[in-house]
Amino acid sequence: MTGRLYVDPGRCIGCRACEHACSECPDHAGHSMIHLDVFDRATSVQTAPTVCMHCAEPACAAVCPADAIKIDAEGIVLTAAAERCIGCGSCALACPFGVPKIDAERELMTKCDLCYHRTSVGDAPMCATVCPSGALFFCTPEEALDQRRARPLDVFHFDDRVVRTRNLIMAPAGIDAILVGDGAGTVRSRAEQHLEEAIW
Repeated sequence: MTGRLYVDPGRCIGCRACEHACSECPDHAGHSMIHLDVFDRATSVQTAPTVCMHCAEPACAAVCPADAIKIDAEGIVLTAAAERCIGCGSCALACPFGVPKIDAERELMTKCDLCYHRTSVGDAPMCATVCPSGALFFCTPEEALDQRRARPLDVFHFDDRVVRTRNLIMAPAGIDAILVGDGAGTVRSRAEQHLEEAIW
């Protein structure tokens, strides 16, 4: 697989075409594995698609007690295997991007698997094929640099932790990493602190 998925939040128009296309993926049984984030509605109309970033060292897989989350040779973090997932929610707590969702009725974690059946044979994931504004696009790194002024980044700093990802965020030129948090620290629940110790 030579293509990569790029997210350009500044281009998102909130149309939700990505969510609908994702739910139509044959492997998803009518459920969207991605979602649209809406920022402060009172002051902004900005939205952004939230997809799994496919971390190089995925926290979701590290904390899964049932070993239900596998990573393929290309670095794709697959959605939880239905026959193993116990729906405990550890992955949802551990993910720094807030991606995994727990389907309580099915006792199953679901998340973007980059349309594995498509991308494994070189096709773009469903979300990228329908995005009208180019907020989601699938191409080679060379094509991404050629087509956009923004720079693709795969390094995120969550306070003092560095997370590298397979998918990339388009950021203004001159930025070397995306900083999340203000460095002041975040008050976390006891469960989250326990998960942090297990991951890091």
